[in-house]
Amino acid sequence: MKRIIASISTIVALSLPAFAFASTWTIDPDHSNVGFKVRHLMVSNVKGSFDKHSGTVELDDKDITKSKVNVTIDTSSINTNVQKRDEHLRSADFFDVAKYPTMTFVSKKVAKAGKDKLKITGDLTLHGVTKQIVLDVEGPTKESKDPWGNIRKGATATTKINRKDFGLVWNAALETGGVAVGDEITITLEIEMIRK
Repeated sequence: MKRIIASISTIVALSLPAFAFASTWTIDPDHSNVGFKVRHLMVSNVKGSFDKHSGTVELDDKDITKSKVNVTIDTSSINTNVQKRDEHLRSADFFDVAKYPTMTFVSKKVAKAGKDKLKITGDLTLHGVTKQIVLDVEGPTKESKDPWGNIRKGATATTKINRKDFGLVWNAALETGGVAVGDEITITLEIEMIRK
C-alpha cells in the first residue's frame, strides 16, 4: 500500500511542473485582425478581412514548442468593403457560408524558427476541406498590463494557401488572357491575447 501511495505521489509531483508553466490566453477580437489578399484581374491585389473570430492559445512558458492554438473564424463576417462583392463571396460560388459557417485552425506542432519566431503547423478546415498549413509567426511578445489590469501578449502570423485546394474554384476568364481571381491567398493574422 505504501508503494502505491508513493507511486501516486511521484506521478502527481512530476505532473505539477507541466501545469505550473502553462497559461491560457484568449484572442481579443477587438484588437486582432484576420486579413487576406488575393490577385484581382491579374493587375492588383484586393484585401479583405473576417471581422468575427475567436480562439485560445495554451502557452507553455517553459517550453514554447508544447504550446497549442485553436481558432474559429465566422466566414459570413468576410469584409472587403464592397457589399456586392462580399455577398458574392458568401455565396455558393465561394465560401458558401450557409453550408460552411466557420473555418477553423487547430495546431499540431510548434517549432522555433529563430529569435522570437515560430513555425506553427496545423489543420485548416475551410469549405468542408481540411489541409495542413504552416504559419510563420513573429512573437509572442513580452507580457504587458493594460490600464484595467489585464495581461496581454501579441503575435503576427502569415501563410499562403491555394484556394483551389479547399474547393474554392470559381473564376472567370478575361478577354486579355488570365482570370479574374488569383488562386494564391496570402493570410495575415494580427493577434492580441488576454491571459485568463
